[in-house]
Amino acid sequence: MPFFSLPESGFLSVASDDLKRMLAAQAVPVELAAGDVLFEQGTPGDSLYAILQGQMEFSILSANGRKLALDLMGPGAVFGEITLFDPGPHTATVTALTPARLLRVRHADVLDKIHHPPDLADDMIRLAGQRMRWMGRQLNEQVFLPLATRLARRLLHLGEVTGGAQSGAVGMSQAELAEFVGATREAVSKTLSNWREAGIIQTGRGGVTIHDPCALRALADLDAF
Repeated sequence: MPFFSLPESGFLSVASDDLKRMLAAQAVPVELAAGDVLFEQGTPGDSLYAILQGQMEFSILSANGRKLALDLMGPGAVFGEITLFDPGPHTATVTALTPARLLRVRHADVLDKIHHPPDLADDMIRLAGQRMRWMGRQLNEQVFLPLATRLARRLLHLGEVTGGAQSGAVGMSQAELAEFVGATREAVSKTLSNWREAGIIQTGRGGVTIHDPCALRALADLDAF
């Protein structure tokens, strides 16, 4: 079996060297075209994925059928930890926004390996706990932070993922940004308009351009949660 290198970032950044080597040894490649759905919310899952190339969108559907975009991830990101630890229904739909290359690690393959030595099982349990804390912080943001703070954080994050961190460009419409922060387009438009008047951003058909990242980071209140 060929050996693939997993990203040493995000979820895996604090994993032991032995655990990283074991997971990498079980990884198999997955190729996706733009628009391909990797998996849908509610379908069975049992795998961890790492993004080597491309951008992946994470979304859910509400009871009334409204789409809510949860996140956008790029190269180096790892996802699917929940179904790696506990196979079951996926909690979100994952779609490739661009051509993408991923690595997949299945639950059954990992379970077979962590019994010997048992230290690997301890590492996996610790990583699961850290991931649960991260999910708790995300929930706190969505429930307790005001729209302006959530929007500022999303713009900074999306700029990094889409490669606009240096240019300041975030190529998303206001409707798409509204999906990412769980708000109406009108509320997002009003907030962006205020920031545009303050010289923090510029809006146009191509999306949002960040002119004053320092001011936006202050609005994001990154020390909260």
